[in-house]
Amino acid sequence: MKETWDYKYCVSVLTGEIELIKKISSAQDRVRQAVMNREWPDFDENTQEVNSLGYEFACLEEERARLFPAEEKPFYESIMGLPPDERSELSRLYRELKTETLKMRAVNETFLAYLNEAKSLATAYLEAVCPSEDNKLYTSKGRKVKRDLRSIVFNNRF
Repeated sequence: MKETWDYKYCVSVLTGEIELIKKISSAQDRVRQAVMNREWPDFDENTQEVNSLGYEFACLEEERARLFPAEEKPFYESIMGLPPDERSELSRLYRELKTETLKMRAVNETFLAYLNEAKSLATAYLEAVCPSEDNKLYTSKGRKVKRDLRSIVFNNRF
């Protein structure tokens, strides 16, 4: 830990990170819901919020890394010299931050698995419905376009 530091400031940095990670998780949940409901304006808005909160979190994370540099000592070793009540509070906050981070990571990995499965299913469906040797699709005006799943709409009227 740095020579001069303020316990209350350390608490505020860790508390700020915890609050931000909860806000990020909430915003990411809204992004997931927007994707599931295909509400693209909501998706864009919530994605921007996640990016903004992520930037704020990165700034606080840099500050926490400055206060408790991992290359010198692990976090728990860094706070060993503190009074027991301060050490206990910082330890509790650090555990909560790590728990919230792991929860968010697990939910995000599950969502990414869902998206990858949906993409694989769409690709397989597209290949089954529109097989082609040159891996091309055609627009309604007859122009060739690359098969990339970015913006495909099927006209199911016959």
